[in-house]
Amino acid sequence: MVRTLLLIAALLAPGTALAEAKANQLFGAMKTASRHQPAAIGSYAKGCAAGLVQLPETGPTWQAMRLSRNRNWGHPEMIRFLQDLSAEATRNGWRGLYIGDISQPRGGPMTSGHASHQIGLDADIWMLPATRLNLSRAEREKISSIPVRSADQRSVTSHWSAAHQAIMRAAALDDRVDRIFVAAAVKIEMCKTATSTDTRWLQKIRPIYGHDTHFHVRLKCPAGSAGCETQSPTVAQLSKGGNGCDDTLMWWVTEYLNPPKADPKKKKDPQPRPRGPRDYTMADLPAQCATVLSSQ
Repeated sequence: MVRTLLLIAALLAPGTALAEAKANQLFGAMKTASRHQPAAIGSYAKGCAAGLVQLPETGPTWQAMRLSRNRNWGHPEMIRFLQDLSAEATRNGWRGLYIGDISQPRGGPMTSGHASHQIGLDADIWMLPATRLNLSRAEREKISSIPVRSADQRSVTSHWSAAHQAIMRAAALDDRVDRIFVAAAVKIEMCKTATSTDTRWLQKIRPIYGHDTHFHVRLKCPAGSAGCETQSPTVAQLSKGGNGCDDTLMWWVTEYLNPPKADPKKKKDPQPRPRGPRDYTMADLPAQCATVLSSQ
């Protein structure tokens, strides 16, 4: 660890190869959190985090999964939220929750997987109901979650249950939560079956690809994180008290799955590959991230 910190300090020194240092390699090498007051820094997909805390591997109503990744670190507000939501899951017939990736010990871009999860305020929660809370480390590497979206992406599977909906509703009603990402088929099903007269909470449930085996909870910027950038609303209805269950939602099972065919006669200008989180250097991240990274 000391050797890694010395290397990082050298890379961060003025006039060195800072511009070439890949941020994901540097943050991915960190095994522990920085010794700072907790703070989310930057945006969910371009930032880092100070003073994160580790979700205990096992608790009375949860287990952290894939421990080899060392991604069960989060802002204290996220850790409290996950503990609270896991207790809520027990009131809906589950033993608790299986928690997937949160963040790396100091946040930042990852060497694999997520574009976000960089500031300790994102967490993946498995769709697989927790039935045992005594899984060994080895079992947690082998066990997999379950898909609740059909192969054609248009409907939910038999794995989907009222308990899934109740747990996500509880999460959406929590003031700490900014939004929850799910497969489009899940949002459509929730819109069909929500029974409350007030369904504004469904506005926080946002359809996106790649979320058939987990739901992704994103918290708002917590107090004390002045450098944190909360995501702006992306659905026009948000300011009108809507729930997002409109024609815009159906785009995911119409045009998204069956996009209009391109005109073969029309030439397309080659577009350069956009830079992503695994391309970021330290110069791309907020300046405070250098301090977070080099702290012992």
